[in-house]
Amino acid sequence: MPQHGSQSKKVVTFVKSGSKKKKITKADRLRQIQEEEEKRQKEEEEARVKYEKEEMERLEIQRIENEKLQKLEAKDLERRNEELEELYLLEACFPEAEKLKRDDRFLSQWKHYIQCDGSPDPSIAQEMNTFITLWKEEANETLEEVIEKSKLVLNLIEKLKLILLETPPYDLQRKNIIQYQGSILELQELLHLKFNRATEILLRQASTLADLDSGNMEKVIQDENVTLYIWANLKKNPRHRSIRFSETQTGFEIPRMLATSDIALRLLHTHYDHVTPLSPVLTPSQEHVSLVTDFVKEEVKSVQTAVSKDLQEENKQQENESNSVHEEETKAEEQGDVEEQTCPVQEEPETTKYEMEMKLLSQTVSAAQELLLENACEKPYFLEEDEVDLCQFTTLGGVYHLDILELPPQCKPMKGWMIVEENLCMLASIKVNNKKHSSILEEKWMTPVSFIIALKNAGLNIFPTGHSHLYVVINYKHPSVEVKAYRQMALLSSAFAFCWSKWNTVCDSKKTIFQVREHLLKEESIQNPNWTLLMFSGDRAQSLKINESSDAFSEALKEETEFHSTLYHMVKDFASQEAMREVRRSNCQFVDSVCHMLLSTRLLSYS
Repeated sequence: MPQHGSQSKKVVTFVKSGSKKKKITKADRLRQIQEEEEKRQKEEEEARVKYEKEEMERLEIQRIENEKLQKLEAKDLERRNEELEELYLLEACFPEAEKLKRDDRFLSQWKHYIQCDGSPDPSIAQEMNTFITLWKEEANETLEEVIEKSKLVLNLIEKLKLILLETPPYDLQRKNIIQYQGSILELQELLHLKFNRATEILLRQASTLADLDSGNMEKVIQDENVTLYIWANLKKNPRHRSIRFSETQTGFEIPRMLATSDIALRLLHTHYDHVTPLSPVLTPSQEHVSLVTDFVKEEVKSVQTAVSKDLQEENKQQENESNSVHEEETKAEEQGDVEEQTCPVQEEPETTKYEMEMKLLSQTVSAAQELLLENACEKPYFLEEDEVDLCQFTTLGGVYHLDILELPPQCKPMKGWMIVEENLCMLASIKVNNKKHSSILEEKWMTPVSFIIALKNAGLNIFPTGHSHLYVVINYKHPSVEVKAYRQMALLSSAFAFCWSKWNTVCDSKKTIFQVREHLLKEESIQNPNWTLLMFSGDRAQSLKINESSDAFSEALKEETEFHSTLYHMVKDFASQEAMREVRRSNCQFVDSVCHMLLSTRLLSYS
């Protein structure tokens, strides 16, 4: 039996090693533990020393980098005035282009004056008033005569719209804007009044124009601008309810009650826009309402106000338009007795600061573009691999969304190329789903404003307005930064190509990021071009260390590059002398036209 008491026990440990057993005493165990602790402390000390060394090296590298950046920033500030002065000389092409456009407007007026063809000059109020008054006094005009006269009227309306769009705000007085808009409204209303009266005259002769088979009157009058379908119920046959105009695919059905009634119906199909209301034009008195600094401070408030106002106005406009269209198209038999009144020209509600800022800073951008809101989806759909490509001399291209709307998934990617030559633009080609698509606009040279209008009329609306951000998700950029980028990109566009960058959506609103490379006309097609990634804040340009395939975004400066105050001096560091010579001798009208298209499409915000 073991004895219990105060007797201490000896702890003996046996370690089996082969066939031998070794005794480890408590003292040996303590010594082993002490050695392990000393080893651990030594390793910790070595790790600490290594970490401190690495941290010192990192701090030293960071200090060197900071010193290097400070030197580069100081160098940038030192030559800033010199670079801005050189940029100012290059941007002299913009006022020169404006002067040439003003001379073209005066020349156009002179050519019209010496033609003496009897048509009024739309810019002269007395001539327009005389033309409208004399046409009002003309009575008993047939539909054929009205349609023939409508060609001149529509031409005058287009000229008046072009005057409002092409004339810069500082050349437009408030009274002139009211005059031009009033003339447009009066011509539009008078044209439709003439159609109504001519329709009444035709219906008075309905019995002599009766169809031999049905006994009812059917008449189709077609022109390049208008197609009229007129039907009068003369027989009142209740079984004759399905009507189709001969030699056409157009027809309709009427209810039994109307089939026995004295009714007439007119379908008016216009090939011009007679529904969209006139857009607001920035007047000189509004030019000084906002400044760049004021815009930053009141941005949130103004956008919220714009949203509420826009929604209210659009609901009212849609309601008024639907009522007017319904009344005109369903009461043809009463149109002769309806007297249309000329609505006075009213001031548009105050333009939001966001819209005015873009208009003021970009003197060449149209202030009267409207977004056509049709077929919008609940959820936005964005095409992949959107890019801005200026891959050829005087060529502007890109992948974009039709109508700047939220497109459904079945919509196909579309590429379009525009050629710019001096002050004219042309649609070179269109590809839908990588297949060439023909267009009536191809091979037709137009001024930028006329080109934009033609594209919109053809359904290629790639031009956002002040309301577009209410309907799609945009990559908002500060207006002053965006405009400076477009102007300087236009200055370089004769010798450099620009491409969209995914990092542009990551950086903040006061910076833009895009790719650039030298591209002269004589160069052959490059399969894998070497793009340089640039970041531009309006006041500073730099080349980024990352590229499009990098995993994370960083604003780190690319090795062996410097800061510059302009894009021109930034690309000058890596461009050839030939490319820079091409930039310096660029045609001022070409630069202005490219800038106009960039400002109108706003690719840095809407791609």
